[in-house]
Amino acid sequence: MTCGKGTPFANDHGINSRWHSARGNEQRTTQKMSTLTTWNPYHELERLQDRVLRAMRVAPTQSEQDGDSLLTLSDWSPAVDITEDEKEYLITADLPQVEKDDVKVVVENGSLVIRGERKRENAHKDKKVHRIERSYGSFQRSFSLPEDADGNGVTASFKDGALRVSLPKSEEKKPKHIEVRVA
Repeated sequence: MTCGKGTPFANDHGINSRWHSARGNEQRTTQKMSTLTTWNPYHELERLQDRVLRAMRVAPTQSEQDGDSLLTLSDWSPAVDITEDEKEYLITADLPQVEKDDVKVVVENGSLVIRGERKRENAHKDKKVHRIERSYGSFQRSFSLPEDADGNGVTASFKDGALRVSLPKSEEKKPKHIEVRVA
């Protein structure tokens, strides 16, 4: 690859290089561009803990006495997404093959608790089973309510194997904007 004096290009190794002329001799110097990446060791530990707990089928829950996190044995733990906008918090839980009547949503002691059970199918009764990877049995997920949440206005809907729990924000705890007038 030919390049004029001072023209940058990337070599076969992806490293930025330049051709420089010094005393009539062509010399090649290499400049590496490094990017700064912030590494958070606690984030890595949380990810590791989550993988280990999922493998052991243990779900973290909140204690009623002191608010510390406890580990509670459950048969399986559904995945959830928690989002927020200016009006509400929305918790969406994946609950495939769980009946609506087998799911309970409760607000108690400053926590939102989702409990339920996925019942084992009897479809395999007269068949030779090679592998069963899906989890069955009871589950429980517990989430601390944010300070600005209205625990009395919680609503839940269940459709196509997804539970959607809406937790509105309380009006009194929203910041009040006051217009400043010039006198």
